[in-house]
Amino acid sequence: MSLPTLYSFRRCPYAMRARLGILLSGTSVSLREILLKHKPEPMLAASPKGTVPVLILQDGSIIDESLDIMGWALGLGLNDPHNLLLTDNPQRQEQAKTLIDNNDNEFKSWLDKYKYADRHPEQSEIFYRAEGEKFIAQLEHLLGKHQQLLSDSASIADFAIFPFIRQFAGVDRTWFNQAPYPNVQRWLACHLESPIFASIMEKYPTWLDSNEEFIFGD
Repeated sequence: MSLPTLYSFRRCPYAMRARLGILLSGTSVSLREILLKHKPEPMLAASPKGTVPVLILQDGSIIDESLDIMGWALGLGLNDPHNLLLTDNPQRQEQAKTLIDNNDNEFKSWLDKYKYADRHPEQSEIFYRAEGEKFIAQLEHLLGKHQQLLSDSASIADFAIFPFIRQFAGVDRTWFNQAPYPNVQRWLACHLESPIFASIMEKYPTWLDSNEEFIFGD
């Protein structure tokens, strides 16, 4: 039986999100690694917006939002061996949703402006970083209570958010390592040094160059 096809770009935090959900659910997909500057026509035909990840299911259905791919992989709780979706705790479910919404709808905008400050001369890099730090400070507070964002066990909030904090930290690694966010630094290092992250960051030849698909997941 054929597998669903996932178009992915290794360094994209949204694609990381999708691969994390797939790996942690024990699901398998056929991975097509792409370059964003050279997008394959079949991917654009499936999802004209031209962003990754894009998942094509066996019945031809398309899922092209990273959180939706995580939800599909985890079976809305049915394929969720680590209880990432917190189905037994509606209060924490809502907290996770709020954190992810804040990451996607507020922090990501400041992250992009901080990372590409030369494209946004209206304010300085320091200004954009300070705006992003408001979310970092919120995470720092939460991580002062638990090892992970909502408890001592990682949830969908941790896996959906840390790829973006990785990007924020990477803009100026010297500053980040000295910044007053020891809990965020610890938490981020924990995820970046994990076997799970190593697995989703394995390098594959690009699909257009090699015409090869790779089985990704369990």
